[in-house]
Amino acid sequence: MIHPSRKRLAHAITTTLAVGGLALTAALPAQAAPATPAAHTAPPKAGNTSPAYNGLALTPPMGWNDWSYYQCNISEQLILDQAKALVSTGLAKKGYNTVTIDDCWMAKSRDRNGNLVGDSTKFPDGMAYVGSQLHKMGLKFGIYEDAGTETCGGYPGSWGHETADAKRFASWGVDYLKLDGCNVPSVQGQSDEETYRGEYQKMSQALLDSGRKIVFSESAPAYFQGTPDWYKILQWTPKYGNLWREGWDIALGQDNDKWSSIMANYGYNVPLGAYSGPGHWNDPDFLLAGDSGLTADETQSQVVLWAEMAAPLISSTDLTKLSPSALAILGNTDVIAVDQDPAGVQGHQVYSDATYDVLVKPLANGDKAVVFLNKSAKQQTFTIGSQELGYPAGAKLAAKDLISKTTTPFTSSVSATVPAHGTVMYRVHTTG
Repeated sequence: MIHPSRKRLAHAITTTLAVGGLALTAALPAQAAPATPAAHTAPPKAGNTSPAYNGLALTPPMGWNDWSYYQCNISEQLILDQAKALVSTGLAKKGYNTVTIDDCWMAKSRDRNGNLVGDSTKFPDGMAYVGSQLHKMGLKFGIYEDAGTETCGGYPGSWGHETADAKRFASWGVDYLKLDGCNVPSVQGQSDEETYRGEYQKMSQALLDSGRKIVFSESAPAYFQGTPDWYKILQWTPKYGNLWREGWDIALGQDNDKWSSIMANYGYNVPLGAYSGPGHWNDPDFLLAGDSGLTADETQSQVVLWAEMAAPLISSTDLTKLSPSALAILGNTDVIAVDQDPAGVQGHQVYSDATYDVLVKPLANGDKAVVFLNKSAKQQTFTIGSQELGYPAGAKLAAKDLISKTTTPFTSSVSATVPAHGTVMYRVHTTG
């Protein structure tokens, strides 16, 4: 969740968006012509990209969060029903193992000892009970708080309570904390960037001192998107946390234009691979598979693109009503394996224009995950030369389509016929 003054702009953005120096408006070459490299897609140089400060999340986190679909309309029963669905659908066994309760779970004020307490109407058995039930199912317990004086929804924030809140979360069995950035006060003599850095550093240390291993999701970069401090914050987030929201929220369940939202979040995330790696991940927000307003191809595209970008795979829909198609998309083990590849490299664009992109992600065993994204409203066939994929000219290649599970031989180039708003994801290796 992002502060109301920073509502996401996805509905006003098209694929002509330029983010971080990445333009998506070049002219499309002849349909079957080999693509040429996108020289403008080189990522900015990052700061600290060493393993995470706590040694956790060495592959991108996976799971479910209530926010996009339910917002504040949550309850203890709803959370546990969604957790049971993760298990019964088999998604938990495939890695979707963290259930995170977002904003609005708290009482409107702390108790007389200054401690956070759950809303007794929504969570009558308390937050520790929810955590224990999730753990009994073999799942992890995630929870939301805010670095400011209040959460985005107006509930008590952690400002001035970092140590106590971290200990409280540890006592409840929390395994994952998402710390938003609403209502962070101005501090005299400090820039906003310095204030956010100090606050996230405090919570980072408090979690380390809590006595429990807790994955830390930071939201600080999202509050500076489009400002000169955005990259500065992305330099320090890996020092204090495991993943971070760096831009606009994804579409909410009731929003209509979800495809534009997905493309906007993909657009700001894809140039930032230099900041990503084992233990520290760029997070372009939730997966919408199973929600209304998306075609099957669009749903497939989001999961494929997020996996190619080594993004967290965190669903935010009603898991109890997943269609067979949505379940198959979320549970595709070949695609999940690309996301969870231990090398932890974020895929990058080797070609981009207004109509299609080609991305390449080197994998730990020497293979490459290659994605063709068709941004147009009609089916098209695209080709890219083997050299643009990092192979020698004339290389003989085998490309396994991770959706259809078919393998195709190629020489000197790789091609794909891609539906409107669709993707083809190949796992490619040399054969000679």
